[in-house]
Amino acid sequence: MSESEKKPLLGTSDEEEDKLTGCGKTLCCNPFRFLHRYLILIIMCFLSFGSYFCYDNPAALQDTMIKDLKISESTFMGFYSWYSWPNVILCFFGGFLIDKTFGVRLGAIIFSLFVTAGQVVFALGALINNVWLMDVGRFIFGIGGESLAVAQNTYAVKWFQGRELNMVFGLQLSFSRVGSTVNMNIMQPIYKFVSNSGHKGYECLGIVLFIGGIICILSLICALALGYFDKRADRILHRKQLTSEETIRITDVKDFPATMWLLCIICVMYYVAVFPFIGLGLLFFEMKWDFDPSLANNVNSLVYIISAVASPVFGFLIDKTGRNVFWVILGTTVTIGCHALLAFTFVNPYVAMITMGFSYSVLASALWPIAAQIVPNNQLGTAYGIMQAIQNLGLAVVAIIAGAIVDSKGYLVLEVFFLVCLCVALIAAVLLYLLDASRGGKLNMSAKLRQIMKEEADREKEKEEKKPL
Repeated sequence: MSESEKKPLLGTSDEEEDKLTGCGKTLCCNPFRFLHRYLILIIMCFLSFGSYFCYDNPAALQDTMIKDLKISESTFMGFYSWYSWPNVILCFFGGFLIDKTFGVRLGAIIFSLFVTAGQVVFALGALINNVWLMDVGRFIFGIGGESLAVAQNTYAVKWFQGRELNMVFGLQLSFSRVGSTVNMNIMQPIYKFVSNSGHKGYECLGIVLFIGGIICILSLICALALGYFDKRADRILHRKQLTSEETIRITDVKDFPATMWLLCIICVMYYVAVFPFIGLGLLFFEMKWDFDPSLANNVNSLVYIISAVASPVFGFLIDKTGRNVFWVILGTTVTIGCHALLAFTFVNPYVAMITMGFSYSVLASALWPIAAQIVPNNQLGTAYGIMQAIQNLGLAVVAIIAGAIVDSKGYLVLEVFFLVCLCVALIAAVLLYLLDASRGGKLNMSAKLRQIMKEEADREKEKEEKKPL
């Protein structure tokens, strides 16, 4: 057994560990052990798998959905807008409720139920050719989807802060992208299989979406398992509960520093140039490069495929090097180059999409852990809720704008619009670097220096605790 596996998670004694009996003493079930945290990490990664799989069901079925339902591009992009609109407000309150009322365990279970229910309603709407009901389904799905991601991020910080947090965020992103990639590559074959069995048009579409909804149950099972293991670990490891003085109040949000709001701007302006683009990318590759739907789908899913592999690798690299803000600036700059290639050249789109997959992995692995360095742990659910709420406001608005631009102006103007958004993200990232540098450079600190400062802080804390009252 390695030394890391022998070391208690929270510095608890060997005597306390010896009190465990039965399966509780095994490496995977013993919360004092290294391997137990990685069992939790696996479950944590699958928590949002179903949500991300179903989020991009419309993108994977874009051409067939428009044909079967007889809708415009703007109406089609409305499925993404209706997902995002509830999260403009509810995602923030979801994070606040995790911090203040539900706790992360109950919150994850509730939001997983919303994800499953929303996909069922969305599929039912397609089955009866009712676009309005499909919008309602995406709205319900959205209530759970982004708040579930907030719960996942909160779990990650709770279990891995101070250890491998960047890698954990990268691995979570990787599994999320695996869900999206699997969706992009199997929904069309499933549609063809169902269609060949005798079901046609919107009836076929509804059945396919119901089949996709089965994956959402995975999120619910993972939420229940995480709740069990987390409650068990709290009891065994004697994790302290927040006192009334430590719990967050809604008014505390106004005291978040400027760096937190710059982080939100980067988040929204970067992601609006990725997700809406992928949502509309299928026809873009078919029209500009004359790809057939299957090949266009493969190209369109490359960002997800690459990020599924690259995110944990870059997360590990960032854990070892630190300097998160530098990586954010680099990821944004490279993505600008990728969109410029797609907009102004006829270079094979595989080049731009593969590169975008790497740059997206870098940015996501570096960006989200920064919040844990800005706000206290008892406010993290709220902080991540705010980030996702602002992100979804941008996604909802841009989904409408992007669909309208494609309908009226075409894909070249759409790409120019995405380039403008990315330039705003880059300016915000540079401002974050400058503001952080003026305050000591904590957010862009090297991993080695960060570890030295942490050890010094731990020694000071230990001295304070040993002082007589």
